Amino acid sequence: MTPQSLTMSLPTTDEIREATELVYSVMPPTPQIVWPLLCERLGTEVWVKHENHTPIGTFKARTAVVYAAELFRGTTGITGLVTATRGNHGQSVALAARRFKVPAHVVVPHGNSREKNAAMRAQGAHLVEFGSDYQEAKEHSQKLAQEHGWHFVPGYHRDIVKGVATYWLEFFSAVANLDVVYVPIGQGSGICACSAVRNGMNLKTKIVGAVAQGAPAYALSFEAGRKIAAPVTTILGDGMACRVPDDESLAVILQNVNHIVQVSEEEIRQAMKIYFTDTHNAVEGAGAAGLAAALKEKQALIGKRVGLVISGGNVDHDVFAKVLQD
Repeated sequence: MTPQSLTMSLPTTDEIREATELVYSVMPPTPQIVWPLLCERLGTEVWVKHENHTPIGTFKARTAVVYAAELFRGTTGITGLVTATRGNHGQSVALAARRFKVPAHVVVPHGNSREKNAAMRAQGAHLVEFGSDYQEAKEHSQKLAQEHGWHFVPGYHRDIVKGVATYWLEFFSAVANLDVVYVPIGQGSGICACSAVRNGMNLKTKIVGAVAQGAPAYALSFEAGRKIAAPVTTILGDGMACRVPDDESLAVILQNVNHIVQVSEEEIRQAMKIYFTDTHNAVEGAGAAGLAAALKEKQALIGKRVGLVISGGNVDHDVFAKVLQD
């Protein structure tokens, strides 16, 4: 499949509008806010999309419910859903499983966030700990799907993107003339959804990705123009802890994204702290990566209207306390 055909597989604006009905059955639209202190810090007009203000504290509240609706519309006899996650995607799958009355089995790597694990259990997920990183957990979840006949819910899929795209439709409809947006990249659903809506609305907004230096696979793949796996060492950026890029999302990124910025652990830490001091929002590392990237490119942003997304606020309290103290 060529990059062009992969891009054509992105959801249309009409499909995304239809998906809002499903999304709004579980949550209201989230706000986009201009924070004066943040504008002062970056020296320009900055809009922040608050996807940390959803029922599960992350944009993933929009995803699996749309994916599952399409799944159960065309499939019968599903005895359970299974997936792998560092936390936010797992909450989304658990939320969808409860809505469609099937069990949710979620595989997380050893040492995963305790509070994200607790949140997934509270949503009704059966948690399985396996492997040392997301990729090993993903491979184990696919094995469990084969062994038990459960349906594996991927982190990237057209219907996942369709759900994510509902927040970009909100954002770009409210603030249509953004010059540039900074988007964290985990498996790529957020930045591909951004591409779908930007293209569908015929906007000129530049899309810039943000990854952790300790999870550089998408940045290295973007520079090389082909998939490159890379080891994961990031701690704060656990929501971006991707070792192997998704083929389809990478193809979309290569065709639609302007460039990708790598941010260090210290830059992520500072961005988390800045979000709290300037907006009084608790933001997880992945959610702060876009701000960290924008701060690195501050001089190039003067006079431009900038869009940031806080993709999630699910950070363990002890981790966040240390971020603020440091």
